[in-house]
Amino acid sequence: MTVVNRLTVDGRDYFLPDPVDDLRGKILEAIRSGGGYVNIPPLRSGPGIDILFSPGMPVTWTQIDVGGEPAQDEDEDAGSTDFHDL
Repeated sequence: MTVVNRLTVDGRDYFLPDPVDDLRGKILEAIRSGGGYVNIPPLRSGPGIDILFSPGMPVTWTQIDVGGEPAQDEDEDAGSTDFHDL
């Protein structure tokens, strides 16, 4: 089973491989400090993209299990975290 993380920022989706703990920390720090750029790495290869994160910006994380056994309930298959309330 492979886990792919979907980061939705201001309505745009970015797909990231595991692990994303360090990236999540950088995004939270940028938001908590009043705003800052964070480099979002590409799913496969390339330089990534710099995104300005600021308080009030809608940011959502979703984990998607790819290639695993089907879940009994769709809600069990994906978990999400909203950061826009920080």
